[in-house]
Formats: sequence, C-alpha cells, structure tokens
Amino acid sequence: MSENNNLSDKEILLKVAGNESKALEELYDRYSPVLFTLINKIVQEKSAAEDLLSDIFVIIWQKVDLFDSEAGNVYTWLINLARNKAVDFVKRKHNPEEMKEYNDEYENENIIPHLSSSAEPLDLDKVFSMKDKINESFNKLTDAQQYVINLAYYKGFNKEEIARELNIPLPTVKLKINLALGNLNKNLVTEE
Repeated sequence: MSENNNLSDKEILLKVAGNESKALEELYDRYSPVLFTLINKIVQEKSAAEDLLSDIFVIIWQKVDLFDSEAGNVYTWLINLARNKAVDFVKRKHNPEEMKEYNDEYENENIIPHLSSSAEPLDLDKVFSMKDKINESFNKLTDAQQYVINLAYYKGFNKEEIARELNIPLPTVKLKINLALGNLNKNLVTEE
C-alpha cells in the first residue's frame, strides 16, 4: 500500500510539485479512469484518448506549479485540463489551419485551467455521490438545452460557433445557454 493512498488530492498534487514520482502514480491511479472516459467521449477514438491521457500527465508533471493551491480544487482542475486538451485535439484534427501554434505559451493560456478561487472544491468521492443527481438534472433539460451544453462542453464550441452550427442568432445562443445553465442549477437544487 502506498503512503499516498490516505492523502487528499491537494496533498498529492503538492507532492507532485515536489517532484515525487510516486505521488504522480497515485494521482494517475485515482484519476486516469475518469479522465480517460471524458477524453474518449470527446475525441471518440480510443488510441488518441490513450495518448492524450499520457500527455495530460506529462503536463501535470511539468506544469503542476500552475495549479492554484489556494483554490485547492484538484478535481475541477484535472477535469478541465483533460477537457481542454481533448477539445484542442479535435479542433486541430478538423481545422488545423485555424489553430494557433501549439507551444508553451499556447498551452499555458488555453490548455491549463484558470479556475476561480470561489468555486466549491470537489473531489472524486463527492462527484461520484452526486453523479445520479447530476444526470437526472441534466436529463430534465429540453433536448435543445442538452444539445447546446454538449456543443459548448464536449465540442468546445464558443457562442459564435454554436450560432453557426445551429444557424440561429448569437443573442438566441446566449439566451439558450443561460436558460440551460439556470435550469440545470435549479434542477440540481430541487434534487437536494
């Protein structure tokens, strides 16, 4: 049994920042199944998802100092890191000419998550305990609201891209997103 098994996610990430490879292994053991599932849902290609998962843990090892330890929201940081990397991969695959050069500056700005310190910290246990509530709340949304959220989160579309995809005006997209997020939040609160 690893000495890192009983540590919190934040404590493990701080050990990773101290170049402790065993801590990175523990983080991988905890998060790789969840991150792989998310990445695979976005890229829809198992071998690419496996490669991206490896890339993400290299990024964590090399750039853990960009994690805001004051916020302490390891789960959200890792999920957003995986999402950002996967969405970037898909966009590069389908529209390489529209993408900026992938370098350290680009990675720091567009792949590494910049989270609000006011966000409530989550961990795997809390998320797994809320999973059914979240799914039920999401399923209560209209099909159009679910589709807009999927385009924004899993496809990485911005509001302008959603407007083009749906062939609707930008203000309508903004309204749909606000309604979807408001209803999702309302459904979550009602479920509690």
